[in-house]
Amino acid sequence: MSRVFHVTVGDRRRPPQTAPPPAGVPAAELGPGGGDERGPGIVAGFLAPHPPHLIYAENPPQNEPRSRGGWELLRWAYQEARRRLRERHRPDVIVVHAPHWITMVGHHVNCVPNPRGLSVEPIFPHLLRYRYDFRTDVELATAIADCAADAGLVTRKLTNPGVRVDYATIGALHLLNPDWDIPVVSLSANNNPYFYSDADLEQMERLGAATRRAVEQTGRRAVLAGSNSLSHLHWDREPDLPEDMAAEHPYDDHQYRWDMDLLTLVRAGRTRELRAFLPRHIEATAAEVKAGSLSWLLSALGWPEIPGDVLGYGTIIGTGNAVIEWDPASPARPHPAPPGWAPGPDDADRPRPITGARS
Repeated sequence: MSRVFHVTVGDRRRPPQTAPPPAGVPAAELGPGGGDERGPGIVAGFLAPHPPHLIYAENPPQNEPRSRGGWELLRWAYQEARRRLRERHRPDVIVVHAPHWITMVGHHVNCVPNPRGLSVEPIFPHLLRYRYDFRTDVELATAIADCAADAGLVTRKLTNPGVRVDYATIGALHLLNPDWDIPVVSLSANNNPYFYSDADLEQMERLGAATRRAVEQTGRRAVLAGSNSLSHLHWDREPDLPEDMAAEHPYDDHQYRWDMDLLTLVRAGRTRELRAFLPRHIEATAAEVKAGSLSWLLSALGWPEIPGDVLGYGTIIGTGNAVIEWDPASPARPHPAPPGWAPGPDDADRPRPITGARS
């Protein structure tokens, strides 16, 4: 039997780190260690997809299965996200919204001080059997639940010490911070968007605004992680060697083109258009953003009209996945769309996919 992997958690306030000044951040906002010293609030947000294959490919000590690697482009994107997290953003807490902590009624906030246990991916148990042990920022978790309730959302504070944390929460948090030395707040995904592709994401936006108010009220310096994949039709068979990259490619051209249109809006900083485009993308690709994590993230950031920095894109069992950073203090360089371009591929000559698994 494998032993529990235990990490000693450090203080919430991270000591100054020596690092070269991050490119693009004004000198007045840099502390003596080169980190961003804007003070409390939400300093950045990441789209942080959670496929278990990425943890499996890294062979961390917390995960029992062993691999030969794979999916390097996405893993390298996460390496850059980790560097920015530590050298630039230096958060007190990471707040994550993940689609596989599914709650049938309302929005739940994990208020357990020290969740620990074994997270097993139910579809891929041969890839993810992960021993976790981390610390929750209970004060902020409580504040988010209270602010969400004040906003009229059905909200619950999870206090059961035996809770088993879902693999999407574990996946996003490990991939952003494998040392687990930054406190966490995890939020559930209300289940309604999984049944209705045209579901109103307005509740997720209200939850995002409530998250921002709670972060500001508690004086935290927070990084947010929305743990969604993009297009989400995927294979129902895998190769004998899961990390065989010869078998990895987009589910089909239709899914890939819609993902590229979404990323074009992100890279151009056309966030208002992105907000309106999301329901179309969900309908066209069974996109996992229907769980609301991306809407929550961008709402908490105030739907900023700034470019997102697409650190990497790749497919995993056919699904589209992108690691993206939004940094209001140091926006990415905009990449304008071609003249006359409009989001939404012309699908007249490409029939909609009628097969494929969803999760």
